Amino acid sequence: MKTTSVLALAGLLTSVNAHGYLTIPSSRTRLGFEAGIDTCPECSILEPVTAWPDVEAAQVGRSGPCGYNARVSVDYNQPGDYWGNSVVATYTANDIVEVQWCVDNNGDHGGMFTYGVCQNQTLVDLFLTPGYLPTTEEKQAAEDCFLDGELKCTDVDGQSCGYNPDCTSDQACYRNDWFTCNAFNADSNRGCQGVDGAALNSCKTTIAGGYTVTKKIKIPDYSSDHTLLRFRWNSFQTAQVYLHCADIAISGSGSGSTSSTSSTTSTIATSATKTSTTASSTTCTAATSVAVTFNELVTTTYGEDVYVVGSISQLGSWSTSSAIALSASSYTSSNPLWTATISLPVGTTFEYKFIKKESDGSIVWESDPNRSYTVPTGCSGTTATASATWR
Repeated sequence: MKTTSVLALAGLLTSVNAHGYLTIPSSRTRLGFEAGIDTCPECSILEPVTAWPDVEAAQVGRSGPCGYNARVSVDYNQPGDYWGNSVVATYTANDIVEVQWCVDNNGDHGGMFTYGVCQNQTLVDLFLTPGYLPTTEEKQAAEDCFLDGELKCTDVDGQSCGYNPDCTSDQACYRNDWFTCNAFNADSNRGCQGVDGAALNSCKTTIAGGYTVTKKIKIPDYSSDHTLLRFRWNSFQTAQVYLHCADIAISGSGSGSTSSTSSTTSTIATSATKTSTTASSTTCTAATSVAVTFNELVTTTYGEDVYVVGSISQLGSWSTSSAIALSASSYTSSNPLWTATISLPVGTTFEYKFIKKESDGSIVWESDPNRSYTVPTGCSGTTATASATWR
């Protein structure tokens, strides 16, 4: 009987799927769709989960903050050939920008949606690393960070931010910091389709045509050459959550004006770590060395220290006694960051690992395989960052 009930539930969920995806700025899902990799961009579904009335309760699991589409077996938390390697839009801190997603005509089950920016760059870098798939724990930690970095409806002056009509005042979904769709059972202008009241096929879906869902968000007072804007939609009628992300940059400090500019930036990455580079835009004098910052997320206990050791002399030539110590000056329980900056010759390719040295002098190596890295070239003053998590 239990098995039959589970199968019946699964069949029900399949038949009543909500469907939607982030379109502006272009999400990784949209880029996958445009490249022909994803045949149903509105089908990245986290289910069955507790989506309602507590819209923050669901653990993201393999969906992560960027989404997983089981129909095509694509995990958007990992950069691919067509997404995740460069930014699709550059915004200015504190500016007000328009964002948009698309809900399918047959899949609008109402609810609430939100956007977020995680300001833990070390954590975000895990989702920018070609060849690296974040673990379930890393995906959840990132989603928690995105929820902490919520871009609230009420941050934008004059924007309508009503309380969800499908909630009562004693429920967690009765709030106006998230964006809310219209009443699910309204006679007209219902659900998420009613937010814009847009015409059918105002955005593209592959099932029954789509409707745009447009709002404005305030970009946080934060700067990053490459970070993520996360979109999350919790369905009211079905036990489903939709998650998508877009690769963006945030620069400078803005005045609060409306912005919709976009550009791309380049990054250099290894298969196991995310590497970002920055350089002056003035006349270029070729660098002979680059200051590479190694960031490692690793939980330690009192008396443990973390080191990096590798195949080149600057990293001790695999001798643990000559390994480079990392600093725990920025370490917290929620962000266990160890870091060290080392000047390395440009173009040098090497292998390395992180190790722990115990208080008794014993050595704990992280698991195989070795990490690999090539020091980028660039102008004098170029810097690079290689971020990873202990394994």
